[in-house]
Amino acid sequence: MSLNFPNPSRSYDASHHCVNFWGYDNAREIAFAVNRSVISNLSPSVGSDEPAVLAAFDQHREQILTLARGLYIGGPQNRYTIS
Repeated sequence: MSLNFPNPSRSYDASHHCVNFWGYDNAREIAFAVNRSVISNLSPSVGSDEPAVLAAFDQHREQILTLARGLYIGGPQNRYTIS
C-alpha cells in the first residue's frame, strides 16, 4: 500500500467542522476528513473561521498526513476520518 498526497487541495466543511483532503493509492482516490478538534490540538490558538482553520491545517500538514498514513489500511474503504 502506497498512499501519496500529490494534490495539495483541501477544503473546509463548516457543517461537519472538518477539513477534507485527498490521497491516492495508485489510481484510487482516498478521501480524508480531519476533525477541527484535531487541528485545535495541534494549534491551540486557531480561530474558528475558515481561513484560520485552513491555515492551521497547512501549518501542520505533514503531521496530519502522517496521521492519515497511519489510519489508512487499504481495501475497499475510500473514506477515513481523523478524529
